[in-house]
Amino acid sequence: MARTPKAKAKRTALITGGGRNIGRACVLGLAADGFNVAINGSSDRAACEKVAREARKLGAKALVVMGDVGKPEECKRIAAAAIKAFGAVDVLVNNAALRPNRPFLEMSDAEWRRVISVDLDAAVWLSRACLPGMLKKGWGRIVNFAGMNAIHGHAGRAPVSVAKHGVWGLTKALAMEFGPKGITTNTISPGPIAPDAEETNASAQARQQTVAKVPLGRMGTPVEVAAAARLLISEGGAYINGQMIQVNGGAAT
Repeated sequence: MARTPKAKAKRTALITGGGRNIGRACVLGLAADGFNVAINGSSDRAACEKVAREARKLGAKALVVMGDVGKPEECKRIAAAAIKAFGAVDVLVNNAALRPNRPFLEMSDAEWRRVISVDLDAAVWLSRACLPGMLKKGWGRIVNFAGMNAIHGHAGRAPVSVAKHGVWGLTKALAMEFGPKGITTNTISPGPIAPDAEETNASAQARQQTVAKVPLGRMGTPVEVAAAARLLISEGGAYINGQMIQVNGGAAT
């Protein structure tokens, strides 16, 4: 009697900042693609639990792991919880970020370090925690997020620009070191992206000024950014490594 082939085990993705906007879109997109998902948020558990319920409706197993990615011990705990629940983290999406707007000469050392920790160091700490499992399997995907602050300077956002340039450097270094092991690392650089409806608080004038800088004449959506992440993570994107993919409607080239 012929044996019934075993079902292929699902891979797992850990997404930071997964409770809303781009993070939420990445969670749901990957759930639809057949991944189990570990959803990290820093404070709004209710938002993360809501996304988890949506992911489960798409057939995924979903775990909410709250924690502050700006602290190394928290990054270790978050990754460990996902690994314990699913056996490994095959895909790491470093999406969580802070973008304070504060004059350079008025920013304290603590404020500077906080942005660097969340926007750059977290990607280092989480990659260190997840890479051993990826190496064991000989397969993995790391997707980092930069933004237009990694391309252009931004007055009032010096630490964000520094951190996002660092993320781009980290991406290139990891791509070279771990690409031969079957692990790709890439960066997505979103342009002006319209937040989830409940998050919108910008004035109409401010939004018009933003849209005026985009050749396509509109802001992007979180789903459009998540589509780029899904490509990089898919088998169809397996030959893309060490790249920065700009999703900005032509606002920066």
